[in-house]
Amino acid sequence: MATSPDLADLARSLARVHDAVLSGAAPPEPPRDVVARSWRRTMGLGVDPEGRRRREPLTPADVEARRRHSRLSIVMDELRMPLLAAADASSYLVVVTDADGVVLWRNGAPRVKLQADRLGFVEGALWTEGAVGTNAIGTALAEAAPVQLFSAEHFEIAQVPWYCTAEPIHDPIDGTLLGVVDVSGPALTLHPAIRALVTAAVRLAEARLWRTHGERLETLRRSVQPLLAGVNGPVLVVDEHGWVAVQQGLAVRDRVESPREDRTIAVPGMGVCVPERLQGGWLIRPQSTGAVLAAVLDLRGAQALLEVRADASAWRVPLSPRHAGMLEALQEAGSAGASAAGLSRRLHGDADHQVTIRAEFSRLRRVVGALVAGSPYRLADGVSLTVLRREEVR
Repeated sequence: MATSPDLADLARSLARVHDAVLSGAAPPEPPRDVVARSWRRTMGLGVDPEGRRRREPLTPADVEARRRHSRLSIVMDELRMPLLAAADASSYLVVVTDADGVVLWRNGAPRVKLQADRLGFVEGALWTEGAVGTNAIGTALAEAAPVQLFSAEHFEIAQVPWYCTAEPIHDPIDGTLLGVVDVSGPALTLHPAIRALVTAAVRLAEARLWRTHGERLETLRRSVQPLLAGVNGPVLVVDEHGWVAVQQGLAVRDRVESPREDRTIAVPGMGVCVPERLQGGWLIRPQSTGAVLAAVLDLRGAQALLEVRADASAWRVPLSPRHAGMLEALQEAGSAGASAAGLSRRLHGDADHQVTIRAEFSRLRRVVGALVAGSPYRLADGVSLTVLRREEVR
């Protein structure tokens, strides 16, 4: 789309498709799949294409409160620097929303800001599909993937003169969705490099978040050194999310299941372990050492359940359908493991959801910890997984 030799001709073609769909007629050609899915969702939500039911934006005080609580506030330089330094920055806006789709930051060309003001595309505005129809921010949230929309691929008529390119940004520590980064401007000014610039900005921001996380692990590592001097046997010190700051007496691991005070956890090579609260993290010691972990993924009920056994101990955790599907795919992949592209094809039918796969795998590791490993994605060494499906008997 962004490399079209004639953006004006493309805009006219998309307008014919848009008009036909809104009038209930057969379009001269079908919209792109991502657009068709979004239009169906938008019409199902009862969004007015004339934009007559637009919500009032949040107050400046509410916006500022959301900014203070957003981890994106510490990476705004990384998000804005590559985008606002580009040669075409005089013709577009850089917009950052939170995970709810509320616009928290908006920078860019003053004349484009004025156009966006008339559209209601301002700080504090809710820019989801349910609020304003098909748009790159809201559709990226709905699809959990990068989205670029041009002209009449937008649902609301007032947005037709625009292009927008958006990509979700996740916390690399636990895969949590933090928000969406977007570049928007007049449709006929769309440049082929915009999508790559947005992706570069997201990667820079995620790298900064990762460095900040590393600094916190180093602080935890220094703080526990006196304590570990008197500890014998295998032990781990991890942060709140299960990332390892210190390992002693066992092979290096990068992450285990997020500890909780109300249950033991299973760690390959250590067996069932007891987490003990520390300032800023957890001390993990085994009840038994070196136990083989036998996991059973039970898909026979309405709720997928994962049961992990080591020696005489066992624990169970409910899994979402997406996490259950990912574990099932890892079991099928065997010791060779799978790539992000392979898991995307297995779970979504194409290789276009690799960003989603990486974020979802991080969230899975927060639930099951060291039972899975990355590079490639696989079950960890010392873990066996049996999958029970509806037709199988245990």
